[in-house]
Amino acid sequence: MFKLIPNFSLKQHNSFGLDVCASYWLSIGSQQDWCDAMVKYPHLREEKRIIVGGGTNLLFLSDFDGLIVSPDFSDIVLTYQDAEVVELTVGAGVDFDDFVAHCVAHGWYGVENLSLIPGKVGASPVQNIGAYGVEVGDVVIRVNGLNLENLESMSFEQNQCHFAYRSSVFKEELLHQFLVTSVVFRLHKRGRALTGYGDLKRVLSEMGEPSLQNTRKAVIQIRESKLPDPKILGNAGSFFKNPVVTEEIAAALEEFLPGLPVYQLSDGFVKIGAGFLIERAGWKGFQMGNAAVHDRQALVLVNKGGATGLEILELAETVRQDVLTKFGINLEMEVQVIA
Repeated sequence: MFKLIPNFSLKQHNSFGLDVCASYWLSIGSQQDWCDAMVKYPHLREEKRIIVGGGTNLLFLSDFDGLIVSPDFSDIVLTYQDAEVVELTVGAGVDFDDFVAHCVAHGWYGVENLSLIPGKVGASPVQNIGAYGVEVGDVVIRVNGLNLENLESMSFEQNQCHFAYRSSVFKEELLHQFLVTSVVFRLHKRGRALTGYGDLKRVLSEMGEPSLQNTRKAVIQIRESKLPDPKILGNAGSFFKNPVVTEEIAAALEEFLPGLPVYQLSDGFVKIGAGFLIERAGWKGFQMGNAAVHDRQALVLVNKGGATGLEILELAETVRQDVLTKFGINLEMEVQVIA
């Protein structure tokens, strides 16, 4: 049964901890709930609308004058298995790290490098979340949901999701129009942890065996050492995307920025470390009002207490402009701004 709450505080539902409200908050646990809510409260159809999972990638600039839809689908169902793989249909409202822990506990490979990423399963294909050389689009085989405009149930196969770096069809053409209800993952019963990215290889070597369980432990250890807990210090994780540039541009940057992290992609393109650029530009630990660049990870902007979304955005824009001036690289925000 759906639950509609007017004048809803979002302070506990955005990871920056911003003190903002929404005109309406609608929690639904089935597709029928949405239909029932639209029949009972037809005026909601005319409201501006966004879909929010854990609120971990949102920056609210003010109170939201509209309807926030919160999918509350919480099942994890084993829908297929053979000697090599398992397929799991996971509800959009399941905490993503709980899902990762479930998979590692069962010995299923594929999402262990995504440990401790905050948010809900339903948001994972929207953002195509990724970490330590793995993107969720690598293991998603289907996304199920509801088109909120025409009430049509829809399923998208992996190749229809248009997964790209921190993007998908759900973040572009279908943003806030398509409600993810469940995600189908294909994981492997046998495998080898992907350990060559960043600090992971070093931390795992200190642990000994590069097992599935140790990979999760290592990722958690690294993330906890670098990234602030949003429950303690409001943040949305990586604020900017790592820029994708040509190999020639990266080589030119490395001439005067030795140590620049460079990750090979394909077709002559590479990904470079945004946090490194921000740090070398001198912004690490810098505070502007109640917003700051984190003192351990320059890619993270934080709410030091009482910050507004506008303060955080002003800091982000100041950093972006300075990196562009100094290095000629335009940083693109990973966080979605809600005006």
